[in-house]
Amino acid sequence: MTASAWILAARPKTLTAAAAPVLLGSAVASQFARLEPGPCLAVLLGALLLQIASNFANDVFDFEKGADTADRIGPIRAVQAGLLTPAAMKKGLCVVLGLALLVGVYLTAIAGPTIVVIGLASMLCAVAYTGGPYPLGYHGLGDLFVFLFFGPVAVCGTVFVHLGHVPSLAVLHSIPLGLLSTNILVVNNLRDHVTDRQAGKRTLVVRFGPRFGRLHYLSALLVAYALVSWPALSGGAGAGSLLPLATTPFAAGALRGVWRSEGAALSPLLARSAQLVFLFSVATSLGLWLGGRGP
Repeated sequence: MTASAWILAARPKTLTAAAAPVLLGSAVASQFARLEPGPCLAVLLGALLLQIASNFANDVFDFEKGADTADRIGPIRAVQAGLLTPAAMKKGLCVVLGLALLVGVYLTAIAGPTIVVIGLASMLCAVAYTGGPYPLGYHGLGDLFVFLFFGPVAVCGTVFVHLGHVPSLAVLHSIPLGLLSTNILVVNNLRDHVTDRQAGKRTLVVRFGPRFGRLHYLSALLVAYALVSWPALSGGAGAGSLLPLATTPFAAGALRGVWRSEGAALSPLLARSAQLVFLFSVATSLGLWLGGRGP
């Protein structure tokens, strides 16, 4: 039970996906008010802790449900590889959730009881994705909840902490980010669909097939870029709002790889899809700061 095992279980490469909606939400809020450093750091820390909690839960519950076996083709999982025991992982999960709860207490003092609802729902879904009596990821609901909690909930929740309300600008920008975040899960499910089927994990790719997953990936890209472009193309925002289009070559490369790859070859494309979410968030945030705000 070394520190390296816990770092492996935390999956550091996934943390940019948790930071992306906080960055974008902060950029949106900055269009309406001056941001204070304390809430900014607390929201970011809370998001990272919830992502780590979700990773810990996935590690132990996928192992216990038989989805992570010696036949898995993705990165090493700490419990499956014997680096951490299930009991240790569950204790670690409780510690991380406890830390997230402390951050939530601070944010509630700043922004009020609405944060309690957002925080508890986020903590519940972090565990319920693979754990509990009705694991969301095993019943084809993972894509929906990733969209909600990495898009509207995370972006609008960040904005609410800073402003005490959620302007339409936040909702508009949360949807593309949520769509791109679901593509991370789509690639993961495309890579693992054979072992997922054997374990009874009924993801959308398992239910409807790999072609459906690839079309899902393409559709999410098209809708995300269409939505982020619409304000400028319709004359409702400045040219700065088109800055996210600079990431389209990166997105096109990811799409080509997803369309052509199978099995283990999809692992680098999972990382690329996560990188796209962060780059898209950075570009959108810069567009807002450079004067691309909508009405």
